[in-house]
Amino acid sequence: MRAARVQFGGIVREVSLSFVPEANVGDYVMVHVGYAISCVDSVEAERTYKLLEEMGALEAELPPADA
Repeated sequence: MRAARVQFGGIVREVSLSFVPEANVGDYVMVHVGYAISCVDSVEAERTYKLLEEMGALEAELPPADA
């Protein structure tokens, strides 16, 4: 299984690249339950991150601000 370490908002996770064999180092990917499910450009990645942040969906994943 091809895998990669991905980083978002200070979090690093290992994910499977089985669904995105075209992904390379430095690419942005959308991740769901441990699988990269699509490649996206930097604009889409930033937009999605901001939406998740506004919704409070990242709070459970991110370390506390004072950590």
